[in-house]
Amino acid sequence: MRLNKKYLTWLAVVVLFAGCTKNLNQPPQASATRDVVFSSPDGLQLYANSFYDSLPGINDLYKKDGDISDYGAENAIPNLIRPNAFSSRQSSGWTWSKLRNINYFIAGNTSPQVIQTVRDNYTGIAKFFRAYFYYGMVQRFGDVPWIGKPLTVNDTALLYGHRDPHSKVMDSVLADLNYAIGHITTTDPTRSQVTKWVAYGLKSRICLFEGTYQKYQRSDLNAAARWLQEAAGAAKAVIDSGGFSLNMLNGTDMSYRNVFISMAPVASEVMFAIVSNQALAVLNDANWWYTSSTYGVRLNFTRTFINTYLTLNGTPFTDIPGHDTLPFWKETQGRDKRLQQTIRTPGYMRISSGKLVATPPAFNYTYTGYMPIKWCLDDTYYDAGTLNTNSIPFMRYAEILLNYAEARAELGQFVPDDWAKTIGALRQRAGITAWNTLPTVVDPYMKTNYFNDVDDPVLMEIRRERGIELALEGFRFADLTRWKHGELTTKVWTGMYVPAINQLLDLDQDGNPDVYFYQGTTAPGNLKGVTYISVSGASQKLEHGTYGEIHWLEDLTPQWDNKFYLYPIPYNDLQLNPNLGQNPGWD
Repeated sequence: MRLNKKYLTWLAVVVLFAGCTKNLNQPPQASATRDVVFSSPDGLQLYANSFYDSLPGINDLYKKDGDISDYGAENAIPNLIRPNAFSSRQSSGWTWSKLRNINYFIAGNTSPQVIQTVRDNYTGIAKFFRAYFYYGMVQRFGDVPWIGKPLTVNDTALLYGHRDPHSKVMDSVLADLNYAIGHITTTDPTRSQVTKWVAYGLKSRICLFEGTYQKYQRSDLNAAARWLQEAAGAAKAVIDSGGFSLNMLNGTDMSYRNVFISMAPVASEVMFAIVSNQALAVLNDANWWYTSSTYGVRLNFTRTFINTYLTLNGTPFTDIPGHDTLPFWKETQGRDKRLQQTIRTPGYMRISSGKLVATPPAFNYTYTGYMPIKWCLDDTYYDAGTLNTNSIPFMRYAEILLNYAEARAELGQFVPDDWAKTIGALRQRAGITAWNTLPTVVDPYMKTNYFNDVDDPVLMEIRRERGIELALEGFRFADLTRWKHGELTTKVWTGMYVPAINQLLDLDQDGNPDVYFYQGTTAPGNLKGVTYISVSGASQKLEHGTYGEIHWLEDLTPQWDNKFYLYPIPYNDLQLNPNLGQNPGWD
């Protein structure tokens, strides 16, 4: 690894604070010296606060699936899967300053002036963030150097050394997580700080990734079993703690979505969040991202994915005769109630200029008709910039239930009681009446369109549930990677069924037409409230020319190569240290 020397001089003096607290008993200082930082609990806490910069920003999590996924249509094909568009010169992420900050703290947190349990608590928090840092690096690059100490300019063997094997690094990550679980004593009702339970949750996330990665990417069943047992055990610890539950307030119509639009984290379900704060101008731009015709990638769901939402009686929607020709307003009725809380469906209302108005999918934003609302506040005021006041969950109890269910199923240890408290509980919250009915056959739609290598009906439903429950929360590409199904990112971007061109369509059945599809270059009308969409060009067309599903960017054929499971080491970093070696296929 080659580290920039300008960062190494930082090791001599650590400047941490934008301000100070009244509890810091310290003499006036021009800068925070090492002794001041490490000789008091307040100093340790202020330093530990800097680790939170390692987390995604308040605008990052709900955008991550827009980088690349299998269920999101966008305004362009992602560079990674666009032929000849991505190489080591476009790669990024080989940055280590956050790790140096963490290692410096761990090495320096030895002052006898602070009692051992307090020091151990903050070392545990530091190791939590080191584990999180390395999890991200291993996901992105595979083999990476394990650096467990603050480097100096004399550490040339490490600075210019080789990468360590993926498995060795992950064993060190697990050790850090176990230390964090055993030593963090911080409690936090605001859900904005790392606690022991958040460490357990991260362990379940990371170990599930590693266990399934070892199974599907490396075919190492022994390693897979070891990691999956760790994942199941960590998730079970959270479940057994009794400290968390699925949010059930506001009933099946809103209890799911309220988790994502609440200003304060919903404490029953959200374990850890990036908290908004109007007074400090800590706001996000989710509304702008998911409504603007000019900002961002304009991500919206494909019909192939929307078809995976079950009916309210728990049966597959695709078992309905003629489901593939149902109009938008009809196909969205009688479905898993997370659908109406994830996209605009008939009955969705927003406040505009102080009035509550029906709000169908807007075709100046959406290409498919399946327009996200999961993170959006229901007032057009927030659409115009970084104005959103909702906090962003980083970890929630629903994920822990999914982690536990999948780990148990992969281990062959899944029992009916597991279903009731995990997948069944999630479906009950979603209004599905047959929530406690275990599947006995594999859904052919899921097998044909998603996971052709899965023959276990329960595992297939767990994967269905994970896609629906965690949609737009940034998990999808990591899931496709560990399941070795990156090829799904090249599926055709499909949209709603259009019965015929040259018809006014009322998408939400409020009596007012919303969209008109036509062929040609000139819109055949200008009715107020109607968006006119030409389907005769290369970008947007109908499956059968004058009718059928919308197909978006079908002529631009993305390509999948298994080398994409790992990003290349960035070109400049490899030039600085050739000992790093390049990932397979990127030479």
